[in-house]
Amino acid sequence: MKKGILLAVLLFSFSTFAQNFQLHYDFGKDRKYFTSTFEMFKPDEYGSTYLFVDFDFNHPGNKSASLGYFEIARYISLPLPIENISATVHYNDGTAPWGPLGHVWLIGLSYPVNFGIFVLNTDLLYRKDYFSEGSDMQLIGSWSIPFLQEKITFRGFFYLWTTKNFATDSRDFVFLSEPQLWINFGNHLALGGEVEISNNFIPGKTEIQINPTLGFKWEF
Repeated sequence: MKKGILLAVLLFSFSTFAQNFQLHYDFGKDRKYFTSTFEMFKPDEYGSTYLFVDFDFNHPGNKSASLGYFEIARYISLPLPIENISATVHYNDGTAPWGPLGHVWLIGLSYPVNFGIFVLNTDLLYRKDYFSEGSDMQLIGSWSIPFLQEKITFRGFFYLWTTKNFATDSRDFVFLSEPQLWINFGNHLALGGEVEISNNFIPGKTEIQINPTLGFKWEF
């Protein structure tokens, strides 16, 4: 699930207030622990608010909470000739056994791109990372696609951002994506999982990482 310096997934496919709780078991190499996620999305007359909170349960011995991370994003509709464009500001922060994950501020514009069979919600953001000197940019894309009369949902996100490489005094690209597939049992319970795909995201790992999970989701 979402860990480290993860950016918010934006679920504008929700037309009304929505929140859910997820519990995943991570089968990735050197992982084998549970991660919980609480998500909330709420539109209003001025735009919308999205937030999530993650906990990893991997403390040595009793497997209690070992890492906490949250993100909150606010979207404000803009009265521009281009419809559905919004201004947005994000704040990300968290802590882990080895210390603080550092805070990240992001500001930019959001726009839903309609591909006909699905809508890709995109954010183009200026990124200011506590652990990265200078300024960076970030691109976010998220989607939620129902199938078979909403019995199956394919949702997820990708993030692409730049960050300071202190070893080479250059900037690296970081990629992270978490596609999820859920089988929906009524309006509340869903079973499924996700695959975390990343590059330059996990500290010390420069090759592509693939970490699958299985879990359940409860919509409130």
